[in-house]
Amino acid sequence: MAGRPDRLLLPGAAPAGVSSYPHPILAREGWPYIAASLVAALAVTGWAGWAWAAPLWGVFVFVVQFFRDPPRHIPDAPRAVISAADGRVIVVGRARDPYLERDALKISVFMNVFNAHSNRSPVDGEVKKRWYFPGGFVNAALDKASEANERAALWIRTPGGADVTCVQIAGLVARRIHCYADEGRQLARGERFGFIRFGSRVDLYLPLTATPRAAVGDKVHATSSILAELAE
Repeated sequence: MAGRPDRLLLPGAAPAGVSSYPHPILAREGWPYIAASLVAALAVTGWAGWAWAAPLWGVFVFVVQFFRDPPRHIPDAPRAVISAADGRVIVVGRARDPYLERDALKISVFMNVFNAHSNRSPVDGEVKKRWYFPGGFVNAALDKASEANERAALWIRTPGGADVTCVQIAGLVARRIHCYADEGRQLARGERFGFIRFGSRVDLYLPLTATPRAAVGDKVHATSSILAELAE
């Protein structure tokens, strides 16, 4: 795992299973784009040859890598908060949770266009509430993206009573947020609940009693990287 292993894995944590995986290798949200780019590349290859079609084959490769959706191992650490997204940690610190109106530990992960963009539940728990806000497309690496951009948020309550807010935020070129978790749904850690197209971020707001296990600059992977540990 990339990043700092001593920060991303709790003592004694080890893979204890594989996250829920509803479709093979490539995210279903990308199937139309993959098919369209393949058809275009094949058509130009047959009509004008490989030299002219090379840029379209490059587009096809990019689209396939963007929509990859690999299964991931879930760490055996019951109090762990796992990363909801692949990417780089850009925020770790105290902040105001605007959804539950509380002071919280905020951890943000920025996804560039070369990261897998499938989103996984950071904890086991019940979805107590769901919000959606239309917005702009500010660079997702900037702090103001948390309030300015299109976003979808979930309030998840763990079996131990901890409240976790998970926010999908559209990025500079993102044009669609998919969130499939409705209020009342029970989510398992690592379970796929959404997808964001073409560059974005995910913010987590945790209780102040949570202990961060990731630092700014760490590269993390959805499901397999641990961001924080909830108090007992």
